[in-house]
Amino acid sequence: MSEPTTAELKRRRGQLLRKLPPLDSALRGSLVERYKRCGNLNCHCANGPGHGPKYYLSVSYPGRSPQMDYVPQADYERVNQSLNNYTRIREILEEISEINHELIRRRQPL
Repeated sequence: MSEPTTAELKRRRGQLLRKLPPLDSALRGSLVERYKRCGNLNCHCANGPGHGPKYYLSVSYPGRSPQMDYVPQADYERVNQSLNNYTRIREILEEISEINHELIRRRQPL
């Protein structure tokens, strides 16, 4: 298989840029699903998995403990989509960076 031409690389980069999700709806972190027991011995949760699922957004920071914030069920889909957007943005930026690296290697303008 032959190497892509410079024009093909630039065309691919343009395609990737158009596929970027909206940057204002990107969110780094992960959703954690939890079930909690209420402590009432007569409640169904005493012998089961607990009440839930309840979702929490977990975000890690260097040198600090992860921060956990409750995500209401009504916001679950929006938060999950924002997390997926962040992942997709990172994947696209990585591929763009590889293309730009190849262009630099070829002594081509970015």
